[in-house]
Amino acid sequence: MTLDPSPDQVQLRKAVRDFAEREIQPHVLAWDEEQTFPLAVVKELGQLGYLGSIFPENLGGAEMGYAEYAIIVEELGRVDPSVGLIVAAHTSLCSNHIFVAGSQAQRERYLPKLATGEWIGCWSLTEPEAGSDAGGTRSTADRVGDGWVLNGAKTFTTNAHYADVCVAMAVTDASRKQHGISAFVLDRGSFHPGKKENKLGMRASATGEVVFSGVHVSDEQRLGQLGEGFVDSLRILDGGRISIAALSLGIAQGAFDAAFRYAQQRKQFGKAIVEFQAISHKLADMATEIEAARLLVYRAAALKDAGRPVTKASAMAKLYASEVACRVASEAVQIHGGYGFIKDYPVEKFYRDVKLMTIGEGTSEIQRLVIARELVKGR
Repeated sequence: MTLDPSPDQVQLRKAVRDFAEREIQPHVLAWDEEQTFPLAVVKELGQLGYLGSIFPENLGGAEMGYAEYAIIVEELGRVDPSVGLIVAAHTSLCSNHIFVAGSQAQRERYLPKLATGEWIGCWSLTEPEAGSDAGGTRSTADRVGDGWVLNGAKTFTTNAHYADVCVAMAVTDASRKQHGISAFVLDRGSFHPGKKENKLGMRASATGEVVFSGVHVSDEQRLGQLGEGFVDSLRILDGGRISIAALSLGIAQGAFDAAFRYAQQRKQFGKAIVEFQAISHKLADMATEIEAARLLVYRAAALKDAGRPVTKASAMAKLYASEVACRVASEAVQIHGGYGFIKDYPVEKFYRDVKLMTIGEGTSEIQRLVIARELVKGR
């Protein structure tokens, strides 16, 4: 692993940053206020190859890797975390589950359209009684003839209201517990969006219920081995946590950049507040923690790209980067003083958006559990 990005990675970061600042930044406040899903921008990200970064060219992807994917998500998150979240859920959860667990026929059917943004994807695991606890899954898939009938509902599904494709987990054999949950890949019409949540932050990213009510699907829609859907989901989350770590890093960097600019411009007692030790030390601590988080994030991405085990590394990156992002966003508001509480300044939105990072794709508490288990296994 090298600490220096390649010339291609440097160029990719510049291209994504330029796009985000040109096409996204002018609309961030309005999208947030109106809860507008930026469908046109998401489609354009697909056309640029950013939605298919981790998939091979023969399936419509850009054939890059997780390091490049992390760069994309980080740079989008630096400008608007909602857009970064949309891309993360679409790419590393929905599309990647099909790529990792799907048959060749399923890959060829779905991935070219998902990777290019023609279709939007969502991934449904969580239920009101089943998040980290798979045993609480109540959605069912009952064998009927040569297919399945799905009943149930999922919650907290990112992209639910705009998705053309949904990967969802349902119980196929309750007696086998975790090994009795199967995954299904569903076309629009086989699933229906329910309630759209009114959220604290990430308001341009649509989050809501996905409902299945007596939906009949063929066995060809079953994704992966029968009963192994939840086990496959854990593998998918290993990669998904890298994207949430990268998104956390982007939020932290965006909040820091805003705070640093403000500290240079804001004058008190005849000088810029960046010259006061209390402020400069805050900025020093923020910058140091961001760099430490960056090393963890890109180390996890490098391990993933090398095909090495990544469960512990991705959990560490997600845990640390998300908690750093919360601290940085909080300090950025503090540096702004009263203006940090005003929507005209970007740190107000970063402060609201960032809390999801310690919750989504496994809470901080779950990350610590995963890390501790991996430490014990390694002894």
